[in-house]
Amino acid sequence: MANDLAIVGTMPEITNPTIAVLLPCYNEEITIGKVVRDFRTALPSATVYVYDNNSTDRTAEIAAAEGAVVRKEPRQGKGNVIRAMFEDIDADVYVMADGDDTYPADAAPAMVSKVLEGYDMVIGDRLSSTYFQENKRPFHNFGNRLVRGSINGLFGAHVTDIMTGYRAFNFTFVKTYPVLSRGFEVETEMTIHSLNNNLRLFEMPIQYRDRPEGSVSKLDTVGDGIKVMSTIFRMIREYKPLPFFGSIGLILSVIGLVLTSSVTIDFWHTGVVLRFPTLIGAVMLVIAGLLLIVSGIILDVMAKNDRKLFVIDQNRFAFLQRRHD
Repeated sequence: MANDLAIVGTMPEITNPTIAVLLPCYNEEITIGKVVRDFRTALPSATVYVYDNNSTDRTAEIAAAEGAVVRKEPRQGKGNVIRAMFEDIDADVYVMADGDDTYPADAAPAMVSKVLEGYDMVIGDRLSSTYFQENKRPFHNFGNRLVRGSINGLFGAHVTDIMTGYRAFNFTFVKTYPVLSRGFEVETEMTIHSLNNNLRLFEMPIQYRDRPEGSVSKLDTVGDGIKVMSTIFRMIREYKPLPFFGSIGLILSVIGLVLTSSVTIDFWHTGVVLRFPTLIGAVMLVIAGLLLIVSGIILDVMAKNDRKLFVIDQNRFAFLQRRHD
């Protein structure tokens, strides 16, 4: 069963919605032709966009021959490509996938339907189906579990597939989402952004398949894993500043108070402060801890104001889309 992550309100019906299929690509000549054909078959009314990210093979040529709109993005990295796509392309519904033929195009119509029902983002959930059987890279499986557990625990969510590249979005999401990541960590960033701003998410299980023979993954298990964890760390610091800074401040304060208590006990028994360096260090730890807690409170207020501004921006773009329709 699909995992319904939010309650959807009523949404004005969009007649004859425009659909854009977004395929960021780098050296995918083996698979891109089939991927474009599959999406054109699954979504006949959609426009398929292939953004070529400095490929050195025939990716762009093959995609154009299959009827895709091909554009170049010189800034290397998937995050940079998605940023360009979101800036350049206007549509009612967006479907984003990879050019490596690992995601089934026949799931796209159902994802589009969910967006038209009112969801901001539909997540193609690989992990509930065939991912762990098809994916032959054990460290990737471990990384998916680690990231999923970290984010769900911190945001109190139940998202199954945090890092999937198969997603569908509405116009408002695309035009209000700030793409900050440059590489493959962008999907994790999307999920955290959505959870932090209480967007309407829907998870739909899909049948994942591993790359066909001859197609080479661009993922660096260790390097990209570090980037993903760094992104999580950064976004928790920005989106959850009170728990982040408050917990560190609380730990420092407790350590400082324990050390201060030991010096106080010695003074009680002897009438002399025997460990001045310990006392000075302990007081500094308490002060530093209190400063971190206060900083967390201030930053938490700022983060809440940012969420308010985001809601205002969402309402503005939703209004513009209704006027356009």
